[in-house]
Amino acid sequence: MTKKDILVTGATGQQGGAVARVLLSKGHRVKALTRSPDGKAARQLAADGAEIVAGDLSDAASIVKAARGVDTMFLMGNSYEAGLEEETRQGIIAADAAKAAGVGHLIYSSVADADRNTGIPHFDSKYRVEQHIERLGIPYTISAPVAFMENFVAPWSIGALSQGTHAFPVPTKRLLQLVALADIGAFVAALAERREKVFGKRFDFAGDELSGEEQARILSEVIGRPIAYQEIPIAAARQQSEDAALMFEWFDREGYDVDIAALRRDFPDVRWHSFADWAKAFDWSVLAQPAV
Repeated sequence: MTKKDILVTGATGQQGGAVARVLLSKGHRVKALTRSPDGKAARQLAADGAEIVAGDLSDAASIVKAARGVDTMFLMGNSYEAGLEEETRQGIIAADAAKAAGVGHLIYSSVADADRNTGIPHFDSKYRVEQHIERLGIPYTISAPVAFMENFVAPWSIGALSQGTHAFPVPTKRLLQLVALADIGAFVAALAERREKVFGKRFDFAGDELSGEEQARILSEVIGRPIAYQEIPIAAARQQSEDAALMFEWFDREGYDVDIAALRRDFPDVRWHSFADWAKAFDWSVLAQPAV
């Protein structure tokens, strides 16, 4: 396998960090783009062997500078941080910068089913970037994960979980496809390594599919105490975020439909964690820590 020079945006966040770590573990040379080059996450990546470069997705010059001479660029936005319109604007700026810098392969992180006219704002904001990338005339691949398993231990979830409740705004028996962050990193690495074989393609991907009831049963077994599933009323979710509420309604109405068996067959080089695999590997001591 040829070692690649790869620029990773969002490298100090959850998804970008997972991508950078897997690429480094496979011997690729990683440039980690961050607005906080002196932060803890950047220092850890540097210790792992990444070259830390300061840059901002809204600053085309910083992206062009960072992207010069790299084989591949992994591009991702963050609608929660930037806002929907700004996420789209930054994605377009960064994609244009990748073209200007002569990047040989742009891998854009979208979301599964963003191309299906879901009406979910943070799906649509990513799809607008996808459409722009398709028109640029550069080699690209769309990496489109489903919901993250790690969402269940995010700051907004961990409090209820520590009290024995796995709370989520979809019905108890509704199946939901999920993916572990580690598998996102491994999948993007596989795309970077396959290169020409995946140019112009869009990949929706997931690692497991199970109901909230099944998730709670697995969590009970792994954590070692009863965890009960609780359906959060959609009205309560809507009070927090209309965008999120529309997504949860779509989960119940249609939901992700990745062919997981085919994916495992076509990408055997990815570990593909089941929800149980992921739960067993997670450090549940966080549940004993006081809420911040």
